[in-house]
Amino acid sequence: MNQTLRVANRTGIEWLAAMPAFLVLIFVILLNTSHATHAQLLKLGENVWDGYFQLRSDPIQPSCEINGDIDSLLASLVAENAAPAIADEEWDFFDEEPEPIDESVLRESLVNAQAVCETKHQTYAQTVDRITPAVKAFRSVELLVSEFGEFGLHAQRIMLAILVLICGMTALFRRHHIALRPMETVMDYRVASFAQMIASGILFFSVYSFKEVVFNAGVVVSTEHGFLHYLWILGFGAVFLLSVYQFIVVPKDAKPGGSFLKAQLAVPLYATMCIISGTYFITNGHMAGIGIYLNQMMELSQLFLNVGLYVWIGMLVKRTQMAQAVFNVFRPWNLPPEMLAVVVVVIAALPTAYTGASGIFVIAIGGLIYNELRRAGARRQLALAATAMSGSMGVVLRPCLLVVIIAALNKEVTTDQLFGWGVNVFLLTAVLFAAIAMLTKQGTLSIEKVSVAWPETKKALWKLVPYGILIAITLAFYAIFLNAYLDEFSAPFILPVMLIVVLIYERLGQEKLGREQMNIDHIESRLEESWQDLKSGNDSIEKTLREATTETTGHIGALLMLMGLSVSIGGVVERSHLMDLVPGSFESVWLAMGLLVVILVVIGMVMDPYGAVILVSATIASIAYDSGIDPVHFWMVTLVAFELGYLSPPVALNHLLTRQVVGEREVALASQEGHNFWYRYEKFLLPLTVMGIALVIVAFLPLAIGYR
Repeated sequence: MNQTLRVANRTGIEWLAAMPAFLVLIFVILLNTSHATHAQLLKLGENVWDGYFQLRSDPIQPSCEINGDIDSLLASLVAENAAPAIADEEWDFFDEEPEPIDESVLRESLVNAQAVCETKHQTYAQTVDRITPAVKAFRSVELLVSEFGEFGLHAQRIMLAILVLICGMTALFRRHHIALRPMETVMDYRVASFAQMIASGILFFSVYSFKEVVFNAGVVVSTEHGFLHYLWILGFGAVFLLSVYQFIVVPKDAKPGGSFLKAQLAVPLYATMCIISGTYFITNGHMAGIGIYLNQMMELSQLFLNVGLYVWIGMLVKRTQMAQAVFNVFRPWNLPPEMLAVVVVVIAALPTAYTGASGIFVIAIGGLIYNELRRAGARRQLALAATAMSGSMGVVLRPCLLVVIIAALNKEVTTDQLFGWGVNVFLLTAVLFAAIAMLTKQGTLSIEKVSVAWPETKKALWKLVPYGILIAITLAFYAIFLNAYLDEFSAPFILPVMLIVVLIYERLGQEKLGREQMNIDHIESRLEESWQDLKSGNDSIEKTLREATTETTGHIGALLMLMGLSVSIGGVVERSHLMDLVPGSFESVWLAMGLLVVILVVIGMVMDPYGAVILVSATIASIAYDSGIDPVHFWMVTLVAFELGYLSPPVALNHLLTRQVVGEREVALASQEGHNFWYRYEKFLLPLTVMGIALVIVAFLPLAIGYR
């Protein structure tokens, strides 16, 4: 009984923390689905009732008289328009004599007006007759969907702010924000908490100052924007109080002592960015600087809400058995570790494209990839390298959200152009990774005999068939009923539904398997225990969604806070005119490309991808265009440079995320392995070599062959 109560209490606490984010994510899915649904409802209404657009609202009865007396009306108009007598003393030489009224023209006009009036009345009567109970029932549904879509468009900013604040506080409470190293000692906790306290104080001061500026500007502030300002103030006030509490109260399991200098590495990156940008804005008299850039982030609310959805998608994928089923296809062949790493990184490109960014994929599947490579005999450094790079190749493939943001911010390029080039870039990086992995292999390249491996592979492929059927049915449903196809625009709201369908299938299969096993076992205690486990929801869809959402909130908070402060750092770069040090254009396109490559890699080292794209769009892109670099070429170089930056010290974001999912112990053991320089630092050297060569080729080969 006590155990059941503890489980119920834990479940309630988890849902209490995850429910706001869960509701926001469901709201965004419903909002996007409502747009497609409304379009289909309008199409259906037009097909069933011709001219349905006129039936969407009750018509207004015409005010004109349908049986008016034209002769009397004509006489009245003639009398009213007759020229009044003008006294001689009032006559002005410049006054024009009124023209005589042509009664025939006036009569014809009245007759035509009478005909138009009759037509209006007939149309009104016909429309009223056509508004049947069926039409009223249908249009009530259609208008409800339309109103929900309009409400959602106005509420998106509020939803994003709620998501940032709730998930940011969750990440703070769990100490889950991204840092160069985790907090371990008392000194680590003190320094990191103090930095976050200062950062949250700056955020509170900035958003409060921005509210004062807006409300004292003498312009009317809409209810939505006013509520948003107060939401920021209350939210960051709560964040500040929580950070003060964490500064005072250090976890009991913290190791005593610690180094002050090493503790700087435990400070979350968002806090460092906040302190830097906040200090700049405050010292330059722009107290509301960070608040202004946070609200600029709200203008792209749909895109950043999609980031939250993609994180949730990644956590749902993590809880399916699909990735394991795919690995089962290759396991019978006993591939050498290097060859398996190549297969894994190449296959991972597709789900990376559908999870929006490389970091999200590493969070979702990185642990499984690392464990499978280790099980195949891969050295730790190779497994860490492959895990960190598993999300790097897919960011150029359809329907990656990062490419969609680039196209949304830059009218010079389209998603079709970028994804077209992206296929070539993906093939290039895949070939380079395979070549370098094979050149640095240890041992011989031998695989299992076909006669031995193929039967097991065939069984594994058959187990993938149900997943293929479920995915096909889900996509067919959206295509047939909502005319929505899986692309870069629909993926954020189709993929969660598809994964929930897969999870329901897997959980029902587990329950059926459990019941069959219980029928075989005739031991009463074992039967009762197993059945109670199933009833308690150990493998239930509710538990899966709860755990996925709970984990999602921490990751969303860490990513969105990092993105928001990256936008603020971009504002510092923009307002400080650092880019003015770079010429507005170059006579040599080669020199321009070389300098831009260096700048883009540095940006990728210190900023998240979405904030970096916003900064580059505002400051650097025009330099490339004016220097004669093709916009599509420039943005493909940007994407590759960013991925190189995410794999490069000192920050190496993808490596930080890899460390989060594989654990500190594995990373520490990996640092003790390797008999030479390459193998000791392979987790850095392998990705850097691959992406470095790829960047040089993507940047300069098109220039060499004359592509402009």
